Amino acid sequence: MWHEIVYRVLSIINYAVLTIVLLPLIMEVFEILLGIILRKKKFPKSDKKAKIAYIIPAYNEADVIYDTVKDALDNQDYPKELYEVIVIANNCTDNTADLARQAGAKVLILDDPDPNHHKALYPIKYGIDYVLNNMPEYEMIIHLDADNHLNKEFSSLMNDAYQSGVDFARPYEGAINAPQNFYTKACALFYAIDSRFLARTRERLHLAAHINGSGAMMSRNLLLETGGYDCESISDDTEFCFNRILEGKKGHFIEDAVVFEDLPSTSKDTLNRNKRIMEGNKGLMKTKLVKMVPAFFKTGNFSFVETIFTYIWLFISTIVFSWLPLYYIYFFLYAGFAKEGAFEVSLFTQEYYSTMFWISLWVMVGVFGGAILLFGLISALVIALQDYKKYGAKKRSELIGLIFLFLPYMILYAFSLLFGSMSKNKKWEKVKRNTNN
Repeated sequence: MWHEIVYRVLSIINYAVLTIVLLPLIMEVFEILLGIILRKKKFPKSDKKAKIAYIIPAYNEADVIYDTVKDALDNQDYPKELYEVIVIANNCTDNTADLARQAGAKVLILDDPDPNHHKALYPIKYGIDYVLNNMPEYEMIIHLDADNHLNKEFSSLMNDAYQSGVDFARPYEGAINAPQNFYTKACALFYAIDSRFLARTRERLHLAAHINGSGAMMSRNLLLETGGYDCESISDDTEFCFNRILEGKKGHFIEDAVVFEDLPSTSKDTLNRNKRIMEGNKGLMKTKLVKMVPAFFKTGNFSFVETIFTYIWLFISTIVFSWLPLYYIYFFLYAGFAKEGAFEVSLFTQEYYSTMFWISLWVMVGVFGGAILLFGLISALVIALQDYKKYGAKKRSELIGLIFLFLPYMILYAFSLLFGSMSKNKKWEKVKRNTNN
């Protein structure tokens, strides 16, 4: 019967989809389980202190830049003469530059009329080049966003790692406003799973850290060796990390150094954030990730496989929450009617459809229940109990709601990534800030 042929074709496609999904999913589950039981790595304290340049690219950030600069300058447990904040005001039409100066930052003005350069890459590159060429005393450069705050130990912990031989590192990505609402809690869950479990496991297993975004530390030596900030894409931070991994350089995770970010608090802001992630990463899939496949077979370095699977998961998640729900709705309806004899079948028997119906049902209950248990309950509970202060919560109960957010957030996350994969916007747009939180 024609409908049985359709069923068979769709089943074969689904088996292929499940095969693609399985390996990255198993790896992520394995990393989360290890992240629960492994202890965090600590670098030995060092009496030797390096000079640090914090650079902040800013496009019309008058609503947050003053507080960010003041926080970085006044709240670090580190000798004040050994660090400086440099704000690169990029094509600003507001008073970002004036406020940054008032807060104590050194301000560089970048007025670049080329519309193709109106993205964060160019002010970051400009700031890094300025430090490398004009401020030779600075041994480390740390990139911050205009809304970031740091824990007091941040500079000291980055210095300890640097003095231990680390040239490239990332912090724990926390949040200023996670308890605010559903969207901020859900986004915090994504951040927390990455930092608390995945990044810790990579560090303990001696795999390359995924260094992108706020708080990334790059040593002068590394930047001079690579010829500066060698990036071209809209996801410049991820590109810089991929370039280092391809060179065989291993970045590190400094877990007790925390950068607090302002998380998106509306569906629109969440969508725009995830669109930017997908938009940038889809280009790097074609230019960088593909190079990691032959690099793995050449070197045997498992960091290449781990990186490939992690970033492929961004794209696979759109399949998980689009194809799979639609297919299994179809499957259970078709197999359910077939096993009850609602229509004639010839390729397979009613008993076959009955067996497939019940096996598939129990497998889905097990997989779905296991995912909710691991990602939604255990992981969220560990985060709420142990790391709540890293997400702007004053008490643990403010983040207990995380245990209920795994499924709804992953659906939101997957579809926003799907929209991002179709996005064509390349401009650096002003980001809405939650300045009252």
